[in-house]
Amino acid sequence: QVQLMESGGGSVQAGGSLRLSCAVSGYAAIPGCMAWVRQAPGKQREGVAAIKWGLSTYADSVKGRFTISQDNASKILYLQMNSLKPDDTAKYYCAADIVCSRYRSSFDLARYHIWGQGTQVTVSS
Repeated sequence: QVQLMESGGGSVQAGGSLRLSCAVSGYAAIPGCMAWVRQAPGKQREGVAAIKWGLSTYADSVKGRFTISQDNASKILYLQMNSLKPDDTAKYYCAADIVCSRYRSSFDLARYHIWGQGTQVTVSS
């Protein structure tokens, strides 16, 4: 059974940086389709970064500030977040799609059927 465990969240001031990690267990490798998704109180879930067979995609709101990467040997997915803004405050989730169809958008959140518990990121002004 595939499990995802996020870590690395915390509280930072605007302009600061954080690196989130998502450890994959119960699977031989990092699934081909992975994403970081966030949800702020009272708002819908938002895909912020995704990686599909090595190709990364970013939401416009984080492009140029966030970087998604993976360590295949350690089976860890990362999200490097720089120049953080108060609007980035949310709970961040790691999500996986084992099937990883090429025909579905990386930000079609319904495709992700495995989710971690999330890690809170709070950015103060």
